[in-house]
Amino acid sequence: MFKPNELKRRLAAGEQLFGTWIASGDATIIEVMGNAGFDFLLIDLEHGKGDLNDLVHMLRAAENTGTRCIVRVPWNDPVTLKRVLDAGVDSVMIPMVENRSEAEAAARACHYPPQGARGYAAPLVRASNYGLVKDYIHIANENILLIVQIESAGAAAKAAEIAAVDGIDMVFIGVNDLAGSIGRLEQLDHAAVRALVAQAEGEIRASGRWLGTVPSAGASADELFAAGYNLLPVASDISLLRDAAAETVRTQLNRRANGTKAPSAQGKTSGQDKTSAQGKSGY
Repeated sequence: MFKPNELKRRLAAGEQLFGTWIASGDATIIEVMGNAGFDFLLIDLEHGKGDLNDLVHMLRAAENTGTRCIVRVPWNDPVTLKRVLDAGVDSVMIPMVENRSEAEAAARACHYPPQGARGYAAPLVRASNYGLVKDYIHIANENILLIVQIESAGAAAKAAEIAAVDGIDMVFIGVNDLAGSIGRLEQLDHAAVRALVAQAEGEIRASGRWLGTVPSAGASADELFAAGYNLLPVASDISLLRDAAAETVRTQLNRRANGTKAPSAQGKTSGQDKTSAQGKSGY
């Protein structure tokens, strides 16, 4: 549903924003993460689970928490972008943008004429509160936060021309795929990878566009924020769940291996302790 773009406002005010990837495609996870207090949730429709119908449920869940969403679409496709925007997304990330022409196509698909060529169905779509926002077509272009990803050595070499495209607000360096493009996948601290990142960083900063990326072995979140990055997804729903589950299992296996036994019947947990234990587990 339409609201002024809070993420864009905060970025313009100079705030550095942190969030988490959402790869599960699950509205309940969205509610948990939204209530946790992240600045944004980055819903991943490129690698993550979920389709357009799932997206609408996720957006509704996020709206109930007050946390804003960015949606990464599967590809730089005008039909997909039109449907995602009509569903009410106002902050969109487009992967694998390789050159000026592709950046122009992305901007064109995300903006109404005369700035772009976004298809018109404003009185009927969720983005305009189903037509209740009467001036939607006049405010939608300015309200959108458009993020394009540079994810290859070729794109890094063309960072200046990509960032120069009118309508692009942020350039996001996809360091993992960028490393893969030179045969260094998962070698994110390799000198050749860092050199490409530095090249792209310099040209994006010179353009005046906002800058985003992911923390990695090459640079931590603290280092990236200190270097002036504007937006970082610092976690993901899957990794947070996986790591918490693995740590819980590890703790219990260690207890078992160390021979810790359950208390005898005479050593039952007191009422106070039992209440405390129940509170910790949530049941």
